[in-house]
Amino acid sequence: MLKRTALFEIHRAAGAKMVDFGGWEMPLHYGSQIEEHLAVRAGSGMFDVSHMRVVDVNGADALQGLRTLLANDAARLEPGKALYSCMLRHDGGVLDDLIVYRLAGEGAAFRLVVNAATGERDLAWMQQVRRERGFDMELRMRADLALIAVQGPSAGARLCRAVPHVARVVESLGSFCAAAQGDWFLARTGYTGEDGFEIALPAPQATELWSALAGADVAPCGLGARDTLRLEAGLNLYGAEMDESVTPLESGLAWTVDWREPREFIGRAVLESQRANPGLRQLLGLKLLDRGVLRAHQAVATAQGSGEITSGTFGPTVGCSIALARLPAGVALADEVSVALRAGPARARVCRPAFVRHGRVLQ
Repeated sequence: MLKRTALFEIHRAAGAKMVDFGGWEMPLHYGSQIEEHLAVRAGSGMFDVSHMRVVDVNGADALQGLRTLLANDAARLEPGKALYSCMLRHDGGVLDDLIVYRLAGEGAAFRLVVNAATGERDLAWMQQVRRERGFDMELRMRADLALIAVQGPSAGARLCRAVPHVARVVESLGSFCAAAQGDWFLARTGYTGEDGFEIALPAPQATELWSALAGADVAPCGLGARDTLRLEAGLNLYGAEMDESVTPLESGLAWTVDWREPREFIGRAVLESQRANPGLRQLLGLKLLDRGVLRAHQAVATAQGSGEITSGTFGPTVGCSIALARLPAGVALADEVSVALRAGPARARVCRPAFVRHGRVLQ
C-alpha cells in the first residue's frame, strides 16, 4: 500500500499523473512536464514534497551527535542557518544527503530534512549511533508536518501575495536561512537552481496553502519537472549520483566535507585515505553533441577508461540532452567522449556539472 501525503486528493482532483516514488503515491506531472519546468524557470511553481521526512533533534548532546553523524560540521551553524551534508557509513558510503537547520529560540536545537526512501533507515541509524555513543539526544520524526516548496524568480512575491502574514519572514530571509512563523517553518532553500522557499506546516493546513498559492498564479509541478530542474542545476539525487556504494568524494560533494580537526565524524578515516588517491573517480557533466537522449546507466567511453551516466535527460532550458556521469580520473572539461546510446555510440562534451542557475544557461 503506497503512502499518501495530505495533498493527495488535491493532486488527483487536478488530474495529476500519480506514480510510486519511494513508496509514496506522488504527482509526476499535471499535463505537461516541460511547461511545469519552464514555469519555474520563468516565474514560479510549487511542489508537494511532504514525502520527505522531517526529524527534530534535541537534547544536551544534539550538537555533538550531529558532529559525529554528519560529514559537514553542524557547529558552523548559527541559529536560523541551514547546512547541506551527507550522512555516512563507517566505510564512507553515503547513507543519505540532507539539510540540517539550527533552530532559533530558547531550548531549540536542530531540524533535519531527509529523503523519503531513506527516512526510516536514517532514523534507525541515528538511534543506533545515539545508543552506542551514549549521547543525550532525542530524535523525533515529524509525521504531523507537510512540506511545500515554492520555487522560481517570482516565488517570494507570489508566496507573500498568497499568504500575506508570512511576508515579513519571507522578505527577511537570506539564502540557506530559515525562521518560524507561528507553527510554520519557512526556509529559503530548494532543489531547482532558482530562488525559492520550502514551508513546513501542520498537515491539515497544507490544502489551504496549496489553494492560496494556486490563486496567486503559482503553477503546480510534479516530480518530473523537479528532476529536470535539479539536473539542469547540477544537483545530486540520492540513489543516482550517490548511495551506500560511493563516497561524497566520488560524487562531486567534497565541498560538503568539513575537514577541520579534531572532529572525528563517521567515515572520516576512509575519506582521508581516499582524498590522497590520484585515481579517484569524479562526477562531471555531459552535453550531447549528436541526436538522442542521455539516460542513467549508459556507458561512457573516454581516453582514460570507462565511466557511467548517473542521471540523464533532455534539458528544456538548455535545449539539448544533458547528464551527470561518474568518470575516470584524468578526464578534463571540454573533452569529447562517446556514450553508448541504444541507437549506437554518440558524442558528448564534458562540462561542469551545473548547466543552469537562476535562469541563466551556464554551459
